[in-house]
Amino acid sequence: MSPPAAPVDALTGVEAAELGLYIHFPFCLAKCPYCDFAVQVADVIPEERYTRAILAELAQRALPGRTLDSIFFGGGTPSLWHPRWVGKVLDAVQGAFRVSPRAEVSLEANPETLTVELLTDLRAAGVNRLSLGVQSFDAAVLKTLGRAHAPAQAEAAVQAARAAGFENLSLDLIHGVPGQTVERAVQDAERAMALEVTHCSAYALTVEADALAEPTPFSRRHQRGELGLPADDDSVASADAMGDVFRSQGLVRYEISNFARPGFSSRHNALYWTGGEYLALGVGATGMLKRGVREGLRTVNLRSTERYLEAVEAGRLPTATEEPLTAHELFEERLAMGLRLVSGVDVQRVSARFGESWDARRVEETGRMVENGLAVWWGERLALTPRGMHLHSEVCARLF
Repeated sequence: MSPPAAPVDALTGVEAAELGLYIHFPFCLAKCPYCDFAVQVADVIPEERYTRAILAELAQRALPGRTLDSIFFGGGTPSLWHPRWVGKVLDAVQGAFRVSPRAEVSLEANPETLTVELLTDLRAAGVNRLSLGVQSFDAAVLKTLGRAHAPAQAEAAVQAARAAGFENLSLDLIHGVPGQTVERAVQDAERAMALEVTHCSAYALTVEADALAEPTPFSRRHQRGELGLPADDDSVASADAMGDVFRSQGLVRYEISNFARPGFSSRHNALYWTGGEYLALGVGATGMLKRGVREGLRTVNLRSTERYLEAVEAGRLPTATEEPLTAHELFEERLAMGLRLVSGVDVQRVSARFGESWDARRVEETGRMVENGLAVWWGERLALTPRGMHLHSEVCARLF
C-alpha cells in the first residue's frame, strides 16, 4: 500500500470539516428486508404536510450566520418528494443559513421512480448530486434484497440523470448478499463502471438492526439461522475484487467503502469522517453539534412519522433523545471515523484537541498493528492498510 501524495486526503479535501444539513424523507413504496432506517410505507404520501413540518423544524433549529458546506436528502426514498417541495425546503435553508456557493446538495433516489422530467426539475430546484440506490445489477440479487427495480431500470436511470444535467452521480452497491458469489459481485462493479459514474459506494450487507429500530426481516431470519450469508472470506474477497474494478477505471478509494474520481468524493459524508457538525431534520434524523471545543450534543428525532408530525405541528421540537458527548467520547468517535479514511488520522493533533494522551498503551497497540500489517504511520498520521480496513471495528476497539 503506497501512501497518498499529500498528508490530507486529496479527495475529501479538508481535515477539519465544517457544517452539513441532513434532511430525512421517511416515505417508501415498499420496505426492503434489510433496511433499519426510519421508513414508512405509504401509497399516498402527505408531501405538503411533511414539507411544512420540515420547514417548521428548520425554523426552530436554524443556526443564523453559520455556513453550510453540504445538504443531504436521505431516506426513505427522497426521489418520491415532488421537486416543488424539495425546492421550497432548499429556499428556506437559504434563508436560515449562509450556504456555500460550492455546497454539495445530494438526494438519494431509487431507479424505478426516475424520469428525465423529474430529474430535470430536481436539478432546477437546486440538487446537484444524485445518489442512486442500485444495490445490484443482478436480477436474482435484487429479488433477494427486495428491490423493486430491474437491472435495465438502473441503467436507464443513469442515462436519465445525465440527460437532466447531473454530472456528480453516485451508485450504491451491496455485496455479501445470500446467494451472491464473488464473480457476481465483480460483475456488478463492472456494470457500474460501464456507466462511467463519478462515485461508487460498495457496502457489505448488514443484517443486525439499529438499536433504536425494530428488528428487520433479515435480522430475524439471521437469528433463526435461516439466512445463508456468504462466508466472511468470500465477502472480503468480493470487496477487494470490486475495489480492483473501480481502480482500474480511474476511481480512487478514499474511505473503506467509497471510491471516487478526483474531485467527486462525498463532501457530506466527509463531515462524519473528519469530525464535522451536522444538523438533522425529519423523522428519525440524527444530528451532532458541538458545544465549545471539547463537548458536543447528539440528537435523535422521533422515529414515528405521525408522532413527529404531531410534535412539530404543536410547536415542539421532535427530539426523541439527547446525548451530551464528552471530550473523551468525541475523541474516540473522531479516531474511529477518521480511521475509515485512506488518509487516516493525525493522532497527535486529534489527541491534543480533545485533551487526550497518546499514551504508552496506544503506542504499543499501534506498534503491534503496524507489525501485523494492519496499519501504517505516515509522519504523525495513523492509517489502516487494506487488511486493517477489513478489521476496522476490531482495530478501533484496541485503541479505546
